Amino acid sequence: MATQVQVENALLVKARASGSKEDCMALYDTWATSYNQDLTDASQSYVAPFTVAQTALQVIKSPNARILDAGCGTGLVGEGLIGGVSNAATLIIDGLDLSPAMLKVATNTGVYRTLTKADLTKRIDLPAETYDIVTCAGTFTHGHVGPNPALREFIRILRAGGLIVATILDEVWVSMGFDTEIERLAAESLVRVVSIELTDYRKGWDKARLVVLEKTATA
Repeated sequence: MATQVQVENALLVKARASGSKEDCMALYDTWATSYNQDLTDASQSYVAPFTVAQTALQVIKSPNARILDAGCGTGLVGEGLIGGVSNAATLIIDGLDLSPAMLKVATNTGVYRTLTKADLTKRIDLPAETYDIVTCAGTFTHGHVGPNPALREFIRILRAGGLIVATILDEVWVSMGFDTEIERLAAESLVRVVSIELTDYRKGWDKARLVVLEKTATA
């Protein structure tokens, strides 16, 4: 029997090689309509958004939680959140993304209260202590968003006791400084590390650190 050869998705390779946020946005603007089909089919098995959604639902503290899906893309995390809980109508989900075309696809899911264009490499234009959970999948990776200021901004907009649930591509965990930034945030008593687990990012392709951080009451 012949062994099936895996073929890396060419647009994903290009996205991870983006040299600037402008290049990244331009790529996603052209990729948006086929993104979900390209990455969630059996050849790529992109499971990170669904892992983030399932984990968020496990740690959620209130049925009326306010959730920010940072780097929401086409809305896979939002759909995972709504599809994974019986009382999903009580969840309030807002989304941020750099690509207007991806946001347009996310709008069509019908699961987001608001969707806003935002650059996660800068300060997020949202008030402090607004959300109970910040989810982030597929954004902390090659050619996209680094740990600073994004993680500190997530902490700022969380209420005390709020949670960050994010995947960080394992290949960039050390090279982009996510490990040291999280250690620093914990040392500053801004967060408590609830868990850091190695999990599938795309099954059969690559791994991610699934990170859950809790904002401390003194942050």
